[in-house]
Amino acid sequence: MFIVRFDMRTPGVDGPGRASRYRAAVEMARYVDAHGCASIVLSEHHASDDGYLPSPFVLAGAIAAATERTPIVIAVTLLPLQDPVRLAEDIVTLDHLSGGRAMVVLGIGYRPVEYELYGVDFSRRGRIADEKLETLIGLLEQARVGMAPARVTPAPMSPISTLLAWGGASEAAARRAGRNGIGLFAQSNGSNLRDAYVAAARESGHEPGLCILPSPEAPYSVFVADDVDTGWHEVGPSLLVDAVAYHQWNQEAGSVSGTASISSASTVDELRSSEGAHRIVTAEGARDLLAEHRLLALHPLCGGLDPDVAWRYLEDAVAVVGTGPASG
Repeated sequence: MFIVRFDMRTPGVDGPGRASRYRAAVEMARYVDAHGCASIVLSEHHASDDGYLPSPFVLAGAIAAATERTPIVIAVTLLPLQDPVRLAEDIVTLDHLSGGRAMVVLGIGYRPVEYELYGVDFSRRGRIADEKLETLIGLLEQARVGMAPARVTPAPMSPISTLLAWGGASEAAARRAGRNGIGLFAQSNGSNLRDAYVAAARESGHEPGLCILPSPEAPYSVFVADDVDTGWHEVGPSLLVDAVAYHQWNQEAGSVSGTASISSASTVDELRSSEGAHRIVTAEGARDLLAEHRLLALHPLCGGLDPDVAWRYLEDAVAVVGTGPASG
């Protein structure tokens, strides 16, 4: 089983170059949809010099139109920055456009600059999230019942339990997911998070739902190459861009510890030797990772990698772990 993630981080690239990567993301989604991809994941951040994806719903809509089978997961969208009515309408629209294949993982983020951009008080983000989550769920429930004249329309085709989840790395995040009856996408695998989630759900009268707790040892940006040395030469600098940016953001926020996907490497050689979140492996190595973690996470345009290069590595990975034509 494999997933593919896009965040559109593309430093130092002009308009046409950025546009080519957006087109490539849609075409890559179409390709993996035909080869057994378990989910296509889109991330969100704002006020990022490298152009990190600020509007995942737009890209999700394009991918939904280009695909037929693969679930589409937005992980995460920053709820305190959103208008709940507009967000509910976007979720419902994507639900229909995708034929019920979409899930939106909500979160609060960790970068003050994003809150500054939206004019939202960063220090109140947890309280704001609680208020807006209650409102959002109420809007979606009301849309389903269809009684009030002033309501979100149309009604969603999917139940709220499959449309929404909460993401985070804290017990507060786990409890927020549980007491609101939605799934949990954690950023680490501490048993305390599962316990907090299950307890909060049951205390609030909900049956615990989807609970994903990733292993810190599981890489989240995997590339497959016949020659690993060549792979690190071609792809390594782009992987380092991604690793350094995430580490810097989390270090500034004081949240590096315990987050599954963070690397502290500052050179390509350090990133390679760390065997952490970013990996370039042979076909055999990919099978080993799949056997160990039951999932291979691909990030084909990681760090703004040139699409022509990215396509070769994506096809090599799908040949090993995908299904369908030209897959092993």
